[in-house]
Amino acid sequence: MRTVIFDLDGTLADTSGDLLAAANHCFREMGYGDVLIPGQDAGIALRGGRMMLRRGLERVGAYEDATVDRYYPVLLEAYRGAIDHHTFVYPGAMDAVEALRTQGYGVGICTNKPEALAELLLQRLGVRGAFASMIGADTLPVRKPDPEPLRAAARAAGGDPAACVLVGDSDTDRNTARAAGVPSILVTFGPSGADMAALQPEALLDRFEDLPGIVKHLIG
Repeated sequence: MRTVIFDLDGTLADTSGDLLAAANHCFREMGYGDVLIPGQDAGIALRGGRMMLRRGLERVGAYEDATVDRYYPVLLEAYRGAIDHHTFVYPGAMDAVEALRTQGYGVGICTNKPEALAELLLQRLGVRGAFASMIGADTLPVRKPDPEPLRAAARAAGGDPAACVLVGDSDTDRNTARAAGVPSILVTFGPSGADMAALQPEALLDRFEDLPGIVKHLIG
């Protein structure tokens, strides 16, 4: 079976609002107030919790590795408690997923979000059942851009890892697909969308309605 594997944050859903809120919870505890700005700092949010802490601390001139290490668990707990207050699935995403399933593709997720948080979010959004596999940052000993999580997601979705495509929104996704020897499709509607063409993926995706046709062209 051919499979289509999706990144989660910034690809299937805009999770930046809730991620930034969790980071700002930490900064308020530190006494700095809300350091990161919703909308403006969405691109930072989609690079993960540690990156948000790093960039925020740099912004206030207080960056230390130890501070990031100390507050990362605090950030995760805050995020877990308010994981779906601002998050939304991108328009057309689930229609495209259903179209791919109807056409016989296996569909799964490969994300660098911790597995338990990814599972919780997908359940809260009511879309977990649409995906045959879900590989998170800590499911395996390695994470993207190592190719093995992508391969594992394809296998768990019932497919051949050599006959999959990765849909993502970052250089991490591009590099993961390249390492696995499979095509990547990068979305242009996320916070870093304008930068995706420079990564030279096999295809760019401006709207989810076009995804089934692009997938068919790339992997048959």
